[in-house]
Amino acid sequence: MSEIDTAEPARRIDSAEPARRIDTAEPARQINSVAIIGAGTMGAGIAAVSAKAGCRVLLLDVDEAAAQRALDGVEAEFGGLVSIGTVADRLDDIAGYDWVCEAVVEDLATKRELFERLETARSDGSVISSNTSGIPLRQISEHMSERFRRDVAITHFFNPVQVMKLFELVPGEDTEPEVIDAFARFGAERLGKGVVHAKDTVNFIGNRIGCFFMLSGLHMAKPFLADGMTQETVDAVLGAPVGLPPTGLYGLIDLIGLDVMELVGANLAQNLPAGDRGLDFAEFPAAEQAMADRGQLGRKTGGGFSRRIKLDDGSRSAETFDLVREEWRPAAQPDLGGVPADLGEVLFADSPQGELARHIFGGTLAYAADLVPEIADDIANVDNAIRWGFNWVHGPFEMLDHLGPARVIEFLRSVDAPLPAMLATLEASGRSTFYSRGADGNRWQLMPDGAVAPVVS
Repeated sequence: MSEIDTAEPARRIDSAEPARRIDTAEPARQINSVAIIGAGTMGAGIAAVSAKAGCRVLLLDVDEAAAQRALDGVEAEFGGLVSIGTVADRLDDIAGYDWVCEAVVEDLATKRELFERLETARSDGSVISSNTSGIPLRQISEHMSERFRRDVAITHFFNPVQVMKLFELVPGEDTEPEVIDAFARFGAERLGKGVVHAKDTVNFIGNRIGCFFMLSGLHMAKPFLADGMTQETVDAVLGAPVGLPPTGLYGLIDLIGLDVMELVGANLAQNLPAGDRGLDFAEFPAAEQAMADRGQLGRKTGGGFSRRIKLDDGSRSAETFDLVREEWRPAAQPDLGGVPADLGEVLFADSPQGELARHIFGGTLAYAADLVPEIADDIANVDNAIRWGFNWVHGPFEMLDHLGPARVIEFLRSVDAPLPAMLATLEASGRSTFYSRGADGNRWQLMPDGAVAPVVS
């Protein structure tokens, strides 16, 4: 599975909230040098930000030309900190580095084979990680040595690494706390990332929820398209009116690529727990599957759901691939006549646009509210992951607070929908919102057991 690319961010690293900090006076392990295996988009990005942070970097790939291209992308003033080579020639050199980071193709067998080689070459006291975007660590660690299981974690960056704030950190069952402390400190203090602590579940936090939005959206939009709603309207409704980037649904998938989303769906189908709603949407609808099969993948192939074509006079014209007729047509203006101006109010609008928003965006909020504590110990990690990784204005629980949880609960009961776990917990607690401010101004959050705890930043 390839990395999810949510480029065109609504906010940059330097404008996001403060990153989580680990307060350890004398950390047991420190990261001052990084060896990265895999010089693709993600490996190159990790090399660039690590060098910019002042780290000595070794970047290896099976193809030295790929490593050289990655080095060429490092800012000139930091390029001197990066050395490159091939896995065949320089693998033993990783012994001189504090952190060994795997960033190769999203294939479990490939990762396992590589980690067996890395484990024999790295030095005692080093930490090791995978940048996988969705393969559970327990699968990678199976049958590996005790030292590996003690020193390993998932360190998942979002693409482009130089821009996106999110840094998901996932321990294994046997990972030493000092290893997680080292990664968290390095991510927050050296790289300036927002560290999110996730659990070892498929797709972790950001992609578990973000991919549910995309894959369920493809299915749930079908009846609206059949009734005459345009894809342009779908994207417009699932953008600013609900606090999402202007790419909406189809524009976001065009950016990522149908090939990536197909692999995501296959991974979810294999690893989601029984009964998870995401299983209903793991496969593409027929029209989208046909697009993927013929290589109509998105921006990377010159067009997916939309494209721009050059006319005879040299100008360009926007076109949309109509999913009902399965043919290209001129792009249309979206119809936002049934969309109230206030953020989120479309979810309660008595209009086709409101119904669409309730099914797709509202369904994603409900899905997220049912995943704690499965994917994270608290709601703040979930909200941070979605804001920092997918550039939502509010994370799912922040958005529920904005809408008014009591109002949401009343609506769910009016349509005989089950209450997601955290909404049920909120109702039972007698509290009115998931977040609150204490007398000292500090922010508090509702925990899965109904207690409240401070939000750590």
